[in-house]
Amino acid sequence: MGEKKETSADKKNKIHTLDSTMTGEVKIADDVVAAIAAIAAGEIEGVSAMTGNFGNMLMNSVGIRNGAGAGVRVDVAGNMVRVDISLVIKYGHNIMETGKKVQDKVKNSIETMTGLNVTDVNIRVTGVNSEVRNDK
Repeated sequence: MGEKKETSADKKNKIHTLDSTMTGEVKIADDVVAAIAAIAAGEIEGVSAMTGNFGNMLMNSVGIRNGAGAGVRVDVAGNMVRVDISLVIKYGHNIMETGKKVQDKVKNSIETMTGLNVTDVNIRVTGVNSEVRNDK
């Protein structure tokens, strides 16, 4: 028969073998790596949300999320990972310091949890969350 064609869903969420032994294989999907990155980035003080565009930013602001890896793109080649993250920063936080903390946390989390080597963590700030609080 003919060779199986790769669908857009296959391209979007590739599966990678982390380990192969006589007892079996350990595989990981790109979406899992992206979810690890998103969770790690969200733990950093000053990060309001991960978002890819203005529409997603509006959805996030009302509590609707587009999955655990929203706003994160990963490229896995062999055991190397490149991560691109789109962030909304909370008003008043230093963008450079927050970005550096996100880079360090994401790199450490992916490497610790997967054993993959993170080559790049690229940060794109797409907005500033300027929520006004009325604590009175």
